[in-house]
Amino acid sequence: MRLIIDTDAGVDDAQAILMALAHPGVTVEAITTVTGNTHVDWVIRNVFTVLSLKGVRVPVYRGAASPLVPGFWQPEVRVHGEDGLGNYRNRPAEYPPTEPEPAAVALVRLADAAPGELTLVALGPLTNVALACRLDPDFPRKIGRFVFMGGTIAAKGNTAPHITAEFNIHCDPEAALIVLEAFPLATMLSWETTLYHPFSWAQYDALIAQDSAAARFVADTTRETISFLRQHPRVPGYLLPDPLAMAIALDPDLIHAHEQHYVAVEVQGRQTRGQTVVDYFGLLGRAPNVDVVTDVNMAGVYELFRRAVS
Repeated sequence: MRLIIDTDAGVDDAQAILMALAHPGVTVEAITTVTGNTHVDWVIRNVFTVLSLKGVRVPVYRGAASPLVPGFWQPEVRVHGEDGLGNYRNRPAEYPPTEPEPAAVALVRLADAAPGELTLVALGPLTNVALACRLDPDFPRKIGRFVFMGGTIAAKGNTAPHITAEFNIHCDPEAALIVLEAFPLATMLSWETTLYHPFSWAQYDALIAQDSAAARFVADTTRETISFLRQHPRVPGYLLPDPLAMAIALDPDLIHAHEQHYVAVEVQGRQTRGQTVVDYFGLLGRAPNVDVVTDVNMAGVYELFRRAVS
C-alpha cells in the first residue's frame, strides 16, 4: 500500500501515524499538514516528533494555516494540550525543513504521478484536500482510495455552538462540502462510530505498559486526553477517532458493517453548521458518495495498535 496521510497531528493523529509506520507492506509516501487540533506550525513539529521517534524519513508538506472561510476554528487544547501533542516535552532539539511545495500542490503532483495507486487518509479538516480538488478537478479520480475521519451520522456532535457537528468538519465545512461533492466515493469513519468503538481502560493501560519508546510516547502524550475523557461519564473508554480511520485504511477487512449513502454538508445552520447530513432513504435521488462505516473489528484494531507501540 502506498499511503499519503493528511493530518492536523494531535494526540490521536500521532497514534494513527505510528500505526501506519509499523504496518508491514505499507509505504508512507508523504505527510501533508493542516491547521485543526492545533495550528499548522505546531502540526509540523508534531509530525517530525513522531518520525524522529521511529527514526524514519518521510516527506512532510506544509498545508493550509486556516479554513477556506474564516469562522469558528479554535485549537482543541482540552484534549490535545497547547501544542497539540499533550504538552509533550521530549522533543527533538531541532526539526528538519518541510518540502518546498505547498501541501495541496504536492497532493496533485503525487496523484498525477501514480493515478489509482495511492490511498489518501485524512485525519483532520479537509482544507488541503479541497484545495487539491480545486487545483485539479480530476484529482479525486486519481486517488485509489480515500478514507477520512470526520462527520456525524446521527447528529451527535462534539462542538459548540454547532452541536450536531464533529470537530474536523466543523473546522472547515466548506472544504468538506467541496471534497464530498468531488470524490466519487469516500470512506467515512464518523464520530458516532468512534464513540461506539473505544478501547477499554484496561486495554489502554496494557498498551502503554509495554517497555518501548512508542508506548512511553503514547502514555506521555495522552495525559491531557485521559484527564478530559474521564470527566465525562458517558465516555465508555479510550476513544480512537484517527486510529480507527487508519486501521480501516490499512486493513479494510476490519470493517464489519458499512452502508453507502449520499452525504451532504450543512454550511449555514445556526446550530448545525458543519453537520454531515446522511440521506438514509435516498429522498434526494442522489447517487451515494460516501461509504459510511458503522461497525469495526476491535480485536483487529487492538492488534494494529499493539504492533505500533511494541
